[in-house]
Amino acid sequence: MISFALILSLILSYAILILWTERKLAAFAQDRLGPMEVGKYGLMQSFADLIKLFQKEDIVPNTADRRMFMAAPIVIFVSIFAGFAALPLWGEAAASIDLGLFYLMTIVSLEVLGLIMAGWGSGSKFPLYGAMRAVSQMLSYEIPLTLSILCVVVCCGSFNLYSIGMQQGGFSTEPIYLLGFGPEISHWSGFLAWNIFRSPALLLAFIVFFISSLAECNRAPFDIPEAESELVGGFHTEYSGFRFAILFLGEYAMMLLMAFLGAILFLGSWNTPFPNIGPGLLGQWTSGSPGTLGGIAWGIFWLGSKTAFLLCLQILARWTYPRLRVDQLMYLCWKVLLPFGLLALFLSILTKAYCLL
Repeated sequence: MISFALILSLILSYAILILWTERKLAAFAQDRLGPMEVGKYGLMQSFADLIKLFQKEDIVPNTADRRMFMAAPIVIFVSIFAGFAALPLWGEAAASIDLGLFYLMTIVSLEVLGLIMAGWGSGSKFPLYGAMRAVSQMLSYEIPLTLSILCVVVCCGSFNLYSIGMQQGGFSTEPIYLLGFGPEISHWSGFLAWNIFRSPALLLAFIVFFISSLAECNRAPFDIPEAESELVGGFHTEYSGFRFAILFLGEYAMMLLMAFLGAILFLGSWNTPFPNIGPGLLGQWTSGSPGTLGGIAWGIFWLGSKTAFLLCLQILARWTYPRLRVDQLMYLCWKVLLPFGLLALFLSILTKAYCLL
C-alpha cells in the first residue's frame, strides 16, 4: 500500500507540474510568455484548471453503453499505472522483477482495450473513428518499440530492469562491452557505460524507441487519433468532468512511464553520468554507496533528471513538428521504423556474439 500511495502521489504531482511545464515550453517554442496571471509565473494555473474541470457536470450520452463508457477511463489509467510497479525508481533490488520488461509491455498493452471501450461505448461515430485510429496506431508502433527494447535485452542478457540498470553503472558482475571491443574496459563507469554508447546498434535502437514512444503516447506529431480538425477530440469526445481528467491524466502518465523506461534502458538509469577516470573519482562522489540513504537520494536525482530531459524532448517535439496524415503515420512505422528496428536487433545480436567469442 505504501508503494501504491507513493506512485499515485508521484503521478498526480507530476501531472500538475507537467501541465505548467508544457505550456511554458510551448510558449518558448512559439515566442510567447505562457501562463502568467494565476500565481507567480502562472504556477497556480494548473490548479485552477483542475478545479474548473472537477466542477464540470459528469454527462453520459443517452446513446452510450453506460457501463462500458464509465469503465473505459479506469481500464486505461489502471493499465498504465500498473506498469510503474516494474520500475526500479531508485535503484533498489526490492524492485527487481526477473521478467520486468515482459510484464511492463504486457500490462501497458491493455490500454488498447480501454481505448476500444471508450470509442465504442460512447455511441458516437467520431469517438469510434478516433478509437480505431488509436488502436491501429498503437498496435503498429508497438512492433518497432518492442524491437528496440529487445536490442537492450540481447546486449544486457536480461529482462530485469534492475539488472540492466546495474550493468550501466559498473556495479554488475557482467562485463561491459563498449562498441563491442571486449570486456577489458568493464571497469569504466559513468556515461561511458550507458547502453546508448555501448554499441551503434543501441544508439539506433534508442532513436527507434523514442519515436515509437511518442506514437504510443498519442503525442504530436502522432496525435492523429485526437485530431480536433477531423474528429473534434478523438475517442474522448463525449467525456467531460472527472472522467475526461482521468483520460487526460492517463496520457501524461504514459509519457512519464515511457520517459522512465527510456532513461532506465538507454541513459544509464539511476547511475551518475560522471566516469571514474584516473585520479578523478567524480562517479564515486556523485553516486553514494548502493543501498544507503545517500545512494538512494543520488539515484532518485539522476533518474529524475534523465526522465525530465526525455519529457522535455517529448513536449518540444509536439510544438516543433506538424501532425502526420494517416498514410504518413503508417508509412513511417512499417517502412522506416520497422526495418531500422530489425537492423538494430540484427546488429545487437552480431555485437553480442562477437563479444562472447
